Amino acid sequence: MKPLILGIGNILLSDEGVGVRAVQALEKRAEISPHFSARYDIVDGGTCGMELLDTLANRDYVVVIDAVLAGKKPGEIVVLKDEQVPVFFSRKISPHQLGLCDVLSALKLTDEYPKNLCLIGIQPDSLEPNIGLTETVEHAMPAVFVRLNRILTEYGLPTLDH
Repeated sequence: MKPLILGIGNILLSDEGVGVRAVQALEKRAEISPHFSARYDIVDGGTCGMELLDTLANRDYVVVIDAVLAGKKPGEIVVLKDEQVPVFFSRKISPHQLGLCDVLSALKLTDEYPKNLCLIGIQPDSLEPNIGLTETVEHAMPAVFVRLNRILTEYGLPTLDH
């Protein structure tokens, strides 16, 4: 099974949609580079919860990109791995984040939990109703892809550019 890059979030709430916007950018890149799309499953998880169960089950590598309320400066990136991810999401109040926590818990119970799980979280500047990212978070997007490449390298996987 291919490594999964999963973007989650609500595009109707400004920076809350950063994960979705990131995977949309990756999908455009995949259209240009068939090598990229052949190596990775890129999924827009939106605000899905338990619907992601089959998508996440039995993966060797899962990288989730999402907005996180981590008490950082807007646009700052937080990286969490493995057991840190469900613990972090269990403290969140956003509906899709609770859904992801539930999915991870269910995968743990069915022994289908990802072998390697990583969250790239971006501190939002605004969660107000608005379609589109704030300028601050938009400017952070290149750093998100740099961080993604670093994580893929740590996992021994091909980077986005190769």
